[in-house]
Amino acid sequence: MIRDYSHEVRKHDSRVMRLLYVALGFCFVGAGVAGVILPVLPATPFFLLAAACFARASERFYNWLLNNPTVGPTIREWRRYRSIRYRTKLLAIGLMAGTLAISIIFFVANPYLKVALTLLGILLAIWLWQIPSRDAPERSKR
Repeated sequence: MIRDYSHEVRKHDSRVMRLLYVALGFCFVGAGVAGVILPVLPATPFFLLAAACFARASERFYNWLLNNPTVGPTIREWRRYRSIRYRTKLLAIGLMAGTLAISIIFFVANPYLKVALTLLGILLAIWLWQIPSRDAPERSKR
């Protein structure tokens, strides 16, 4: 079901700034799409930045992004609750770990670069894990 999120848009007064926000928004959408494909580049922050840009420039593009079945739910969750769904978090960490492991094992020869990629992956996973999830399962008491 397509919903209207126009009430969340606060257009900038300047037409030049609105055009700049739209251009930046589409640059961030492109970076987000690249982040879906590339192992170390996270997609979600770029889609969040695109939503922020569109929220200052265009109801049409903002609605388009928030109604997108792939990225819309994540953006809406973040905008409303400042959280990421638990399943999305686990999937992101798992995919990042898998693609980094494949890159480190098969495509990177330099041992220092392998260590750097490993540390980067660990830091990104820790950062992502720290983001709240409203639907996270309760921890059992032992």
